[in-house]
Amino acid sequence: MRIIQLFFVIFLFTTHATTAKLISISKDTTASILRDKNTLVLPVIFRFPETRWGGGIAGTSTFSFQKDSSWAKPSQISYGVTITQNRQLLLFAPFTLFLNNNKWYIFNDSGWYRYNYFYYGIGENRVNQEVFNVDFPRVRIVIGRQVGKSGYAGIRYGYEAYKITQTEPGGELAKGTIAGSDFSRTSALGLSYIHDKRDQIFYPRKGSFGEFFIFPSRKQFGADVTFTRFYADYSIYKSIRPNIVLATNLVGSAIFGDQVPFNQLSFLGGQKKMRGLYEGFFRDRNTALIQEEIRVELGKVFGIVGFGSIGWMGDQNQLLRIQKPKFSYGAGLRVATKNHLNLRLDYGFSPYTPGAFYATVGEAF
Repeated sequence: MRIIQLFFVIFLFTTHATTAKLISISKDTTASILRDKNTLVLPVIFRFPETRWGGGIAGTSTFSFQKDSSWAKPSQISYGVTITQNRQLLLFAPFTLFLNNNKWYIFNDSGWYRYNYFYYGIGENRVNQEVFNVDFPRVRIVIGRQVGKSGYAGIRYGYEAYKITQTEPGGELAKGTIAGSDFSRTSALGLSYIHDKRDQIFYPRKGSFGEFFIFPSRKQFGADVTFTRFYADYSIYKSIRPNIVLATNLVGSAIFGDQVPFNQLSFLGGQKKMRGLYEGFFRDRNTALIQEEIRVELGKVFGIVGFGSIGWMGDQNQLLRIQKPKFSYGAGLRVATKNHLNLRLDYGFSPYTPGAFYATVGEAF
């Protein structure tokens, strides 16, 4: 069934040029505010074991502000809604804005979700796959002011009210011994620093990008759990040849505190961090990750990539269990759009789970 999903994504992507022309014919009420606009809207259809059939609409828009100079970084807004046969609902509208000739950086990743996920245990203690249902709103906002030529210093806020509505009978979560197995409310306000020396936003060929933040969840902010996360995510891009880019991603996450719900633990896996593993397949207090990806352009439209990852976990007793690394690897296809905001089709493998297919817009890092 994942092949069906792939077919729909590719077919709908090829209709984008026609769609864009139709949109350009309509009256543009944003002409006085925005320029260099590009919009991609895709109907989505999928089928997974935890969802049965599902579908919806997802889109992304890139643009620049009229008042900004031509060299200012472009902004991006994504949006979507999907529903499934299992009455699951996802509403999301993340965006990244660069304002006033890059002097301000605003990032938002907010949405409301009714979904189910898989739980596989914490640390090295593996359990059989457990399905759990959850309702939660999520708010993640970063506001930064430019510092120097390549930095943004500011604040990061996050909120999540995680209500588990159903667990696997007889499973570890159903026993209620795991923190957050029924409900948790995280509300955190901390400091953030963004480093950005990329030559391009959506497809860097050289330079570097990173985010570093301290994220304390406190009852004074409205949380019912107390802990502090230290997080670093740093990527380096190097052009080996005009059509070949080597990208390296380093990620570290460490959590301190006594009240850490399982859904807030550091994790490995997902469509961006260690493709080939289900997101959250490995969870623990601390994680570290190294990813390498080689990106090859085959002309102006298509490209291929190969990637590999190695990660570690740790807890209160041992920062990282270096002797127990985790691995994943894979390959993918790229289809270029304006501004090189690519359609990304990846397939990842790992020794621990069956392979995983990813279809989305934008590079993993």
